Amino acid sequence: MKYFNLILLLICFNTYGQEWITDNNFDSKINQKQAFGDDQLLPVVVEFWAEFNDANKFEDWDKLENVIYYRADITKCPTAKKKYKVRMVPTIIVFKEGIKEDMFKAGLDLILPADLNEIQDAVNEINTASKF
Repeated sequence: MKYFNLILLLICFNTYGQEWITDNNFDSKINQKQAFGDDQLLPVVVEFWAEFNDANKFEDWDKLENVIYYRADITKCPTAKKKYKVRMVPTIIVFKEGIKEDMFKAGLDLILPADLNEIQDAVNEINTASKF
């Protein structure tokens, strides 16, 4: 029983805070209305992910500020994958009010060339631009 509780705790710890989306709720999630400051809406960051490339997933999602972050398994989001022309994983797309504002794609080596600072800079720019 002690080991079962430990395993359960580890599973909960590893998935805490990370929300997955599918084709069923993709559009509603990228259009999510959560206020940010002076009636500004938070950008939504979606990482398209695949199990075969889990080693190269974006690890710093919990360090991004002033965003809503979701992960989308490409096997559960084929329509969104096609609509946004996701060819490599990981691919990160930044949405503002449901509109694609920026995109970061893995190269042929399946490694995302963008780091936390680049993605945060894009988010900050989107947040700044929407204030005008």
